[in-house]
Amino acid sequence: MTQSTPSATTTAPITFSERALAELRKLQSTEATADKPYLRVGVKGGGCSGLSYVLEYDAATPADQHFTIGGVEIVLDPRHELYLHGMHIEFEDGLNARGFVFQNPNAKSTCGCGTSFSA
Repeated sequence: MTQSTPSATTTAPITFSERALAELRKLQSTEATADKPYLRVGVKGGGCSGLSYVLEYDAATPADQHFTIGGVEIVLDPRHELYLHGMHIEFEDGLNARGFVFQNPNAKSTCGCGTSFSA
């Protein structure tokens, strides 16, 4: 199986906090594999508000945009940039919540748990 190399892009449309990057680097050691080496950030249909976020290790496609942020190799389908441009991803590790938090300026409404949105 041939691994495709994503196209390089200079400015990432999303940002991560240092805490989120540290958690992603930890996850990379257990989640990333030879056939799924990149962190995919995107959206998919579903969730109570219409779209839900994708944050998973995956293979790159020829159409993907490629970014390196804080040592994490990220791929993004350019069709999703419309929904994600300007988004900041944080990681919370407290008593009330643990996980990635998506702060998306393009979301017109979000569900109560923050994992889905409408644009």
